[in-house]
Amino acid sequence: MEQLKLEIAAQAARLIADSGLDYGSAKRKAAQSVWGRESLPRDSMPDNETVDLALLEHLELFDEAHPARVRRMRRVALEMMDRLAAFQTYVAGAAWKGICAEHAYVHLQVFHDNPKEVEYALIDQGLPYEAGEAPHWRGDADTEALALLLPFEGERVPVLIALYDSDQLRGALKVRLNLGQAMAARGDRKALAALLADPPPADPAPQTPAGLPPR
Repeated sequence: MEQLKLEIAAQAARLIADSGLDYGSAKRKAAQSVWGRESLPRDSMPDNETVDLALLEHLELFDEAHPARVRRMRRVALEMMDRLAAFQTYVAGAAWKGICAEHAYVHLQVFHDNPKEVEYALIDQGLPYEAGEAPHWRGDADTEALALLLPFEGERVPVLIALYDSDQLRGALKVRLNLGQAMAARGDRKALAALLADPPPADPAPQTPAGLPPR
């Protein structure tokens, strides 16, 4: 059973990395690919954390641009959080976890009792957006969301801003198990800036064949 779950997670990770599928769609398609059209055995569908671990492993093995992409997405998130400094804004998803497939977007969460004020802030800054919905962080419903393309270093980076009432913040800040470690599922500007303060990963040193002196 556990092996089946890991196989589905690995296949889902490849679909997310290569095709840009969301987690739910990737898991369903992976389950059909691995198991066929028959009903899956009970409790054999991997949770998102298991897929995260598989996706991180896949990106570290096959995507040399991944470390630089993580850093860039965190910089984009930081700029957008500065633009929304008047609100309780948190970063979540790919940029926060440090698992950024090529098709990933920057995911922010704003906790404020009047969503219209967030929209007005974007309008005042000349940032066009589309209003829609995004899955609630609890996983039991959808919530209002704003999608936009943020100009950043000559490109336009997709950003999703999920909107929540202020009273939902307390539950959102509970520490949970993520990538096998206890950590918050989202971070504020200070926490994100601390991640960016770490030096970027160095390029791997060239390997010297055995028996030859280094150049």
